[in-house]
Amino acid sequence: QVQLVESGGGLVQAGGSLRLSCAASGRALVGKAVGWFRQAPGKEQEFVAGVNWSGGTTQYAESVKGRFTISRDNAKNTVSLQMNSLKPDDTAVYYCAAGRRLAPVTTIYSDYAEWGQGTQVTVSS
Repeated sequence: QVQLVESGGGLVQAGGSLRLSCAASGRALVGKAVGWFRQAPGKEQEFVAGVNWSGGTTQYAESVKGRFTISRDNAKNTVSLQMNSLKPDDTAVYYCAAGRRLAPVTTIYSDYAEWGQGTQVTVSS
């Protein structure tokens, strides 16, 4: 079973930046797409960004396009989410998730098999 650990969350003012990281044990992410999702209080979980195994294909929610960038370092088994120009609406718990082996990157929650515990991002106005 893949163990994913998110880090990098925190409190930031609107307009600021944060960089989230998702670390996996061993070769846990080999051949797997990775996605970032978020859940704000009282709202459903929302797809934020995803990247395929090679890093050559990415997807973003419309709400974060141009502000967030997802990347991965397969040698280090990590996936990062660079978040710039943060807005109060970005406040949520952010989760990384690993897809099924050899499956393409997707925006669909149920396509991801393993999940981290989440990291809180709070953007103050």
